[in-house]
Amino acid sequence: MTDKTILITGAAGFLGSHLCDFFIQRNYYVIGVDNLITGSLSNISHLMENKNFEYINHDISKHIKINKKIDYILHFASPASPIDYLKIPIQTLKVGSLGTHNCLGLAKKNNAKILVASTSEIYGDPLEHPQKETYWGNVNAVGPRSVYDESKRFMESITMAYNNFHNVDTRIVRIFNTYGPRMRLNDGRALPAFVGQVLRNEDLTVFGDGSQTRSFCYVDDLIEGIFKLLNSEYSMPVNIGNPDEISLNDFAKEILDITKSNSKIVYKKLPKDDPKRRNPDISLAKKILNWSPKVDRKQGLAKTIEYFKNLPKSELYKKNKKFY
Repeated sequence: MTDKTILITGAAGFLGSHLCDFFIQRNYYVIGVDNLITGSLSNISHLMENKNFEYINHDISKHIKINKKIDYILHFASPASPIDYLKIPIQTLKVGSLGTHNCLGLAKKNNAKILVASTSEIYGDPLEHPQKETYWGNVNAVGPRSVYDESKRFMESITMAYNNFHNVDTRIVRIFNTYGPRMRLNDGRALPAFVGQVLRNEDLTVFGDGSQTRSFCYVDDLIEGIFKLLNSEYSMPVNIGNPDEISLNDFAKEILDITKSNSKIVYKKLPKDDPKRRNPDISLAKKILNWSPKVDRKQGLAKTIEYFKNLPKSELYKKNKKFY
């Protein structure tokens, strides 16, 4: 019988659903909260009959009452790709601000430990490379991506305020590009976009000249890092990501090579404020968490591509949701 209860927001999303699995496997009682604006019940359908899992359909930006005693909170609710947060900018800002406030209030009331999901996007288009936690960033506060960047920067600020003023036990993870099964093929990010185009026998679309870089962390590695951070005594932000940097040109070629595709690479105009380089300095995570990624990118890509291949054909051609 479990003796720990953890509330996970964004539970039906890519990362949230993997976190639900992780903590169920460790015999926690998991309360999953999601309003399904970008998440999918299919990601957690296998948990619905589990006695240690409870699902609540709710927008965490609005007040929520939980009758059970909560020991831990993981706040992972938020649109996380440009194609989403450009379509639902107000909801993105609300979940990073009001949603975080509600979660911190629950943590304070329950004397619970809370970990919030921040992002490498808080560094904006960085002038420092690789990015350390001490770097303050280069963010356009009124640009098209600002609704996500600034909601996460506010999230970090209010989390530290609750830590300093209310003595709430807080953790902040700055997540760099993560991939793996349960990503949405139509979420607009490079990896699912490339794989989806390959599976539809389309050309791969690279924005700009393809020299911009990213680093990709497999979801299992990320979840392990989050768990270690949750159980640490460190309350300041920590980068979790894979420092193996690759240009989008080379990444597109890698996808073509793995899939043995004859698709070509085509180029389109670079979106405004798109970061030119993105790579985490994970020295702090190595030092205080004894964490570093283990899954080789090609190994992780093979697993992820296999997941996409096995999706229903309707998913392959599915357009983005019409948001409200």
